[in-house]
Amino acid sequence: MSESPTKIRTLVADDEPLARSNITALLAGDPEIEIISECGSGMDTLKEIRSKKPDLLFLDVQMPECGGFDVLELLGKDLPPAIIFVTAYDQYALRAFEAGALDYLLKPFDNARFDRALTRAKEKITYGKDQPRTLERLVIKSAGQVSFLKISEIDWIEAADYYACLHTGAKTHLLRRSISELDEELHHTSFCRIHRSTIVNLDRVRSLELNETGEYDVLLENGTRLRSSRRYRKQLQSRLGVRELASRR
Repeated sequence: MSESPTKIRTLVADDEPLARSNITALLAGDPEIEIISECGSGMDTLKEIRSKKPDLLFLDVQMPECGGFDVLELLGKDLPPAIIFVTAYDQYALRAFEAGALDYLLKPFDNARFDRALTRAKEKITYGKDQPRTLERLVIKSAGQVSFLKISEIDWIEAADYYACLHTGAKTHLLRRSISELDEELHHTSFCRIHRSTIVNLDRVRSLELNETGEYDVLLENGTRLRSSRRYRKQLQSRLGVRELASRR
């Protein structure tokens, strides 16, 4: 007898009982979905996500105690594989995608729109079980403009307080993401962390040089010189396939 397929464990978080009922009713007839919890506040949502580890999260923006964005911020890197925001406020769409949302359902929505979002979530969850999650592009917002930056265009990244500064040639872009978060998401790409405040695209590295402290300076194709630290030395060597350099006499 073949094993039954694993269902998609789903959590619905909204402070309005009617809104929760609407979503659960739409999900009820789907044999691939298992609703594991319903929450009416931010703190309950946070607690349930941490304990039950859902695959799919339907999340409201404004809830008692803490809102949807606060929940995601408190979760840090431990986000569910697929997050769909469901809200009556259209002004938070960009922020939702920056926070890692897969889709943004604006109330009131029809069944067809809901089905499209659910199909996308299923595809992402199924694909994610077999493939490591990697970034392909980043959403950059500045001066009333939204642009999309391909990961492959970035030369290096540096920490800038609560932001990450992305260097692409002569241009820089500020992104409200921590460098640790980006390091985790770029782990399966050509990027490597070389310092607590620096990530470098290994495809842009021209050479390594030992500096006066015995650590590496990383030279990029565009002439940029970046200093690595001892903490990330072995990782850098391994990723580049090099052995220890002889010390300068």
